[in-house]
Amino acid sequence: MTKVFGKTLIAMTLLAAAGAQAQEVVRLGNLKFAHYGAVSYIKEIAPKCGIKVEEKIFPKGLDVMQAIIAGELDVGTTASEAAISGRAGGAPIFVVAGFAKGGARLVARPDLKITSVPQLKGKRVGVTRGGIQEVLLMAELAKHNMKADPAPGKDVQLVFLPYADLNQALLGKQIDAMMQSEPQSSQAINKGFGAEVLKPYDTPIGEPIRTMVMTEKFYKERRPVAEKFMRCFVQATKTFIDNKSIAEKYVREVVFKNQITTDDFNDAIGNSEYSYDITPQHIQITTDTMVKTGVGRMAKPPVATDWVKTDLLDAAKKSLNIK
Repeated sequence: MTKVFGKTLIAMTLLAAAGAQAQEVVRLGNLKFAHYGAVSYIKEIAPKCGIKVEEKIFPKGLDVMQAIIAGELDVGTTASEAAISGRAGGAPIFVVAGFAKGGARLVARPDLKITSVPQLKGKRVGVTRGGIQEVLLMAELAKHNMKADPAPGKDVQLVFLPYADLNQALLGKQIDAMMQSEPQSSQAINKGFGAEVLKPYDTPIGEPIRTMVMTEKFYKERRPVAEKFMRCFVQATKTFIDNKSIAEKYVREVVFKNQITTDDFNDAIGNSEYSYDITPQHIQITTDTMVKTGVGRMAKPPVATDWVKTDLLDAAKKSLNIK
């Protein structure tokens, strides 16, 4: 009887341990861009952090938000505008870190010799609908009192395309210019069918900061795992910042399967450096700009101080002696 009880107890202990281990899985939603590479790298070092990270790649940030609302993710990465729109639409999320800065560029056909925003008048400009690039494009146009719409008749005719299709449209001269992400904008320039007009960081937003969000449930109810994940994020990011060769090898070979060159990577990261930090002020300015330019069309824009929570990040950086 004692033996049976002992075996039962051992079995129950093993099951409990397995259950605890199963709870250590973190479901991560990510995008396929050069500056999202350090986030992808988290899954490679996750076992050393005491967790398992299951990464799923999405076409755009709004898709990450939909997956969060559907309960399919614990953590997601996206540009700030998708996080803001998601929160406004009821996504139960907190912004917990900023993992990259910049990552946008206005690129035009070289034969048109466009060197400034006012020269876009009468042109067809491609952009991904709802992306931070649309926010930045509209903010740049607003600076010059220019109007834009998908229908002809305004100063600029917008052509909404996925990130993956913008370069082909510029190459095929279906559009005259594009507000594009990295590394695609660097690729267009390096391959000769695009010329930089500007990096759109002279609006109130400044350099847009890409946001890492956690579900409220994960943040509140799985706190120890959330802490481990955040330390792992900081470690992965520090590795990419300190060791460019590791970053390049991983992004080029693992993320992009050798579809981008060393020059593409260097130019892309030169315009979208890896980082850790985010502030409520940056999110609020971005929110206000979205309201002003009409991107996102939020019925009730969220107040940044209600949902930007950097305590996990601050603790992780402190534990790893990172200022």
